[in-house]
Amino acid sequence: MQKTYLLHILALGLSAGLISCSKPDAVGTLNLGSFSDTSGTLKSATSVPIGIAIDYTPFVNDAKYRGTIAREAKTVTFGYQMKHGALVQNNGTINFSQADQLYDLATASGLEVFGHTLGWHTNQNATYLKTLTAGASSAGAPNLLTNGDFEQGSGSSFTGWSAYNGGSSMSAGSGAEVHGGTRSFKATVTASGQPYSVQLASTAFTSTVGSSYKISFWIKAQAAGGKMRLSTAPNAQYSADYTGIGTDWAQYSWTITANAPATQLVLDVGSTANTYYIDDITITDPSVSVPATGAEIATRVDNALNDFITKTVTHYKGKVKAWDVVNEPMIDGSGALRTNTNTTLPNGATDYFFWSQYLGRNWALKAFQYAAAADPAAELYINEYNLEASGTKLDSLIAYVNELKGKGAKISGIGTQMHISTNTSYAGIDNAFQKLAATGLKVRVSELDVRANPLDKADFDPKRNPQAFAYQAAMYKYVIDSYLRYVPAAQRAGITIWGVTDADSWIVLQQKKIDTPLLFNADYTKKPAYSGVLQGLKGQAN
Repeated sequence: MQKTYLLHILALGLSAGLISCSKPDAVGTLNLGSFSDTSGTLKSATSVPIGIAIDYTPFVNDAKYRGTIAREAKTVTFGYQMKHGALVQNNGTINFSQADQLYDLATASGLEVFGHTLGWHTNQNATYLKTLTAGASSAGAPNLLTNGDFEQGSGSSFTGWSAYNGGSSMSAGSGAEVHGGTRSFKATVTASGQPYSVQLASTAFTSTVGSSYKISFWIKAQAAGGKMRLSTAPNAQYSADYTGIGTDWAQYSWTITANAPATQLVLDVGSTANTYYIDDITITDPSVSVPATGAEIATRVDNALNDFITKTVTHYKGKVKAWDVVNEPMIDGSGALRTNTNTTLPNGATDYFFWSQYLGRNWALKAFQYAAAADPAAELYINEYNLEASGTKLDSLIAYVNELKGKGAKISGIGTQMHISTNTSYAGIDNAFQKLAATGLKVRVSELDVRANPLDKADFDPKRNPQAFAYQAAMYKYVIDSYLRYVPAAQRAGITIWGVTDADSWIVLQQKKIDTPLLFNADYTKKPAYSGVLQGLKGQAN
């Protein structure tokens, strides 16, 4: 799992990579096998979907990187661009631009995209999410604005509001044009002009000069790319321009320092031609707010989970046909559900947020329900690591899957990451595939790589230690052999290699390890590990 703070490989090293210091179970020191034949391509050697994890910069900018993936794989998984931290902005809105660019380039290269990942505890925009769990209650301070939800009035008239300049373009929104209730403010701007070309001004609210007031509102536009601002009267203050307004409801806020004993709020929507819908405006005095209750925080967190999953899956509905919905829900050792009290954060980590801390065991149930509702045709997976290393964690995950399914969750399959090493136990690999297959669900090898230097030797140099490449190739081959041996054909959802060349492996780049975990050298030449995978896919003996 590629992320800003990737420390679960440490647990892997303790519980999997260091199971023994001997060579792999089935690889004798005098028999290194034959891994010289690298002819052909991976995807042409099997009917099992072969995937590769990709990163944005090399895929966009390096034709050789992109071409190697297109030649070898059927599917790709984005290392980062579909995660919460990549998509969600600090104000809670979602920006799909970079993910869309990568998706378009991948599909133009003949590749399918596997969605990764919707519910996780890291690679989050925790800056935004933590605003939901602290601070004032939305119910704690009264709304100082008259008719901020535009429910009062009739037709194009809104009680407590006055239209200026482009008043004839204003009307009441209804149906999907409404964020809450039955009416919203709708402004149709036919030609771009000045922000004040179309204005709606509120009744003044009593304000104390020098005091701060928080203004929040919801807005969307008929076409993506809208722009507007807020201002005040009589002593004008102006917000920054709100640009890039999309077709989904998004909440924005602006804090002012009052400069008059009575202040009007003005909606300035005349600058950019579009149709705008604005609703549920609040103006509150933070000084009279009260702390949020636990129930209110849980509701906020639940809404944020629902919002992210629903909007993301809907955005790619019919395009992305399978998703990692829940990722790494269990801790190592006991296999307990992960929370912020049983998970140690890396020093300096700022992207962690634990859905389970606020929503309990049912957070994953909610995640699967939201994803299934957004795209009933999509395959939905739960994904975990160290299943080949810890029987307790494996059994706990399977029990949790059964618990979720018993509560009505749609779970299509289980992903086993398999960030492993040349000295990982073959018996552990077999045990994992046997038990996962016994669930009757589809099984994915979701993030496969094999460390050739699991003991972190500082002088590791595979050029002077060629048996390391042979042991690595043998381990790759064994994983494929075991997968094909124990997982029935109907349950084989695919095998994804977590990266392309050793130089772009997360183990090298993020973990700063001296290692060579992948199938290609830095110059894109095929390694013995490639031959090991190829032999496994073809069912060949080495």
